[in-house]
Amino acid sequence: MRPLFSSVIWNPDSETSAERSSLSLAEIQDRRLRQVVEMIESEPSCCISDLALKVNLSPAHLQRLFKQETGCQIGGLLVERRLQKAAGLLTMSNLSIKEIAHTVGYQHHSSFVRAFQQRFAQSPKHYRTHRSFDAMATDLVTKR
Repeated sequence: MRPLFSSVIWNPDSETSAERSSLSLAEIQDRRLRQVVEMIESEPSCCISDLALKVNLSPAHLQRLFKQETGCQIGGLLVERRLQKAAGLLTMSNLSIKEIAHTVGYQHHSSFVRAFQQRFAQSPKHYRTHRSFDAMATDLVTKR
């Protein structure tokens, strides 16, 4: 069985958003797992135990089924979606980094910063200022 979510780590500068999300609902046979993916997409701050409860499975069984069906770990998908949402919020909102951490499901600000740095190779603060600067430069070029 080939993995549907080909990479939990992606480079935002080299891929389009369509390439980042290669987990295809149409390719997932189990209805419960399709529901889980839809819930993760709509609310990435949820946890595995909440997802399992909503589809009437134990967390361990859900994780086992998900890995068997998709080839990827459900925890990895959750983390990736949380960090993608956080990256979007960093560039599109004025929420503090601590507020963004809580919004995407991290209970501790330090855990969020550590995960973000590992994923994007820069701090959330640096990501925000760097991306905001890039967006302003792009706006200036397109307005000319």
